[in-house]
Amino acid sequence: MTARAAPPLRLYDARAGAARPFEPADPGRVTMYVCGPTVYADIHIGNARPLVVFDLLYRLLRRGYGQVDYVRNITDIDDKIIAAAAAAGEEPAALAARCAAAFAAAAAALGCLEPARQPRATEHIADMIALTERLLERGHAYEAEGHVLFAVDSWPAYGSLAGRSTEEMLAGARVEVAAYKRAPGDFVLWKPAPQPQPGWDSPWGRGRPGWHLECSAMIQACLGGGIDIHGGGIDLLFPHHENENAQSCCAFGGDSLARFWVHNGHLTVAGDKMAKSAGNVDRVKDLLAVQPGEAVRYALLAAHYRSPLDWSPAFLAAARQALDRLYRSMEGEVDEDGEAEPPAAFLEALADDLNTPVAFAALHALAKRINQSAGTEAAGLRAQLRAAGDCMGLLGHDPAAWFQDSAAGLEPAAIEARLAERTAARERGDYAAADAIREQLAADGVLIEDTDAGPVWRRAEP
Repeated sequence: MTARAAPPLRLYDARAGAARPFEPADPGRVTMYVCGPTVYADIHIGNARPLVVFDLLYRLLRRGYGQVDYVRNITDIDDKIIAAAAAAGEEPAALAARCAAAFAAAAAALGCLEPARQPRATEHIADMIALTERLLERGHAYEAEGHVLFAVDSWPAYGSLAGRSTEEMLAGARVEVAAYKRAPGDFVLWKPAPQPQPGWDSPWGRGRPGWHLECSAMIQACLGGGIDIHGGGIDLLFPHHENENAQSCCAFGGDSLARFWVHNGHLTVAGDKMAKSAGNVDRVKDLLAVQPGEAVRYALLAAHYRSPLDWSPAFLAAARQALDRLYRSMEGEVDEDGEAEPPAAFLEALADDLNTPVAFAALHALAKRINQSAGTEAAGLRAQLRAAGDCMGLLGHDPAAWFQDSAAGLEPAAIEARLAERTAARERGDYAAADAIREQLAADGVLIEDTDAGPVWRRAEP
């Protein structure tokens, strides 16, 4: 993809504790790795937030830098997968494959582009064993009771990413303290896997990798060396990203695995973090049954990505209304001549650490201008709005189709049948029956407009 002129990008880097100008190590290529799902259940809306946030960043980077090597992994071997498979009475690999397919469907419904690569942990076991051996050789790991563990005290910079002491981090984290550990913060690189659990042969016996090891090995295999951006939810800052950083730097050198560590904020429900363990999750597939994926995407981008986002049905409904207003302004001719550019204020907002609230304000200001314009001026402005929507993964539908989609839960065929009944009533002069059908459809959220070409319908704005 050819790079286009764009404002200089600033991103908040967790390691620096501040937003700073982004420049890739290679001016012609950006490398970005984002922690993907552990595929043991359908994803909930909290899982979807980083999916959408980093898709937006990917789109912006592609626009400004051209080549972007975006890697998002799939963890398809993990204790959670094994436990969920046992509960469901199926093989772990079958459960992981099914949940990975469901994840791909959800990502597509939310308008996410496919990353350049999407490695699975089980495809890189040899790389993980080699990384473990390297850490042992360099004195950063040790064997204990069939396990291989990373020795946290072997790297004085441990904690530099989270910006806290080891004691502070351990006090706020759930860290397994096993008898075979030399220190409480030491973490597993390789663990035993007794039959019938999934496992692989290794120099330390049959086993499987630790979660933190997986990402470091896949980053090295897919992108090589240090990368420009490492992304994920803020809950991954410690211990996952801290541990990734430590083992990668100890194995391959340098003081940071990534030049920028970027994290999205928590998604909450009534102020509490959304989590499967808390039982307060909204699954993406359930939300898609009542709202289009584009509305869910808009809602996930409505708040600044680093801020907490409190989720509710009302919040999603408000996002749908805002998106409806933008689509309403898209009704009419669009200038197809040349390649339209989004408004400068919109691009500047996104370049300022993905400031989506300001970017959305720019979109709605543009929509207002369109509604106050006509002819070629309005057509040109619509082209700008469509270009801006493309940057955000929005406004990709034909407006007429958007307003007809799943109106009030009624199938289009059912609405068309009611319209045919109304037309027949009018033709026989039964205007009372025709008006009753119109009123009933209006009550169901369907508006009718009589045109020279016949009646057309659309969903009423909530």
